[in-house]
Amino acid sequence: MVRKDKRIIGWREYVDLPEWGIRHLKAKIDTGAKSCSVHGEDIKDLGDGRISFYLVLDKKEKRRKRIVAEVARQGKVKSSIGVRTRRYYVETTLKMGPVVRKVKINIMGREEMTFRMLIGRTAIEDEFLVDVDHGYLLGNKSARKHI
Repeated sequence: MVRKDKRIIGWREYVDLPEWGIRHLKAKIDTGAKSCSVHGEDIKDLGDGRISFYLVLDKKEKRRKRIVAEVARQGKVKSSIGVRTRRYYVETTLKMGPVVRKVKINIMGREEMTFRMLIGRTAIEDEFLVDVDHGYLLGNKSARKHI
């Protein structure tokens, strides 16, 4: 049964990661993926249950931000082509439109991918329906206030 109060989102949206001070990150909605994934570089285990990495904000402009986060868990993830890799998962707050929720995000190299972030099923369950014919239904970047 479909709840009528679910928000409609497009196949791509701008999202915020407020705990990390990141706004307007372009993300692809991936209903085939269970968890969220973000492009991280120079991932370092700090040895105290935390990792540091650079979150790549923009591939063309090579903008990145250093993040230090507690490791929520480590796990193996199978890619869309069937390759299993071990990844760190961290937890942070994700804001999509008016919805704010805690999510686990795995950190990986997405240098070959167009989008710096994938939003998986667990982040959108119970709140959203995806309209694959449209993108940026929550508002486009130019219409939003920049930091």
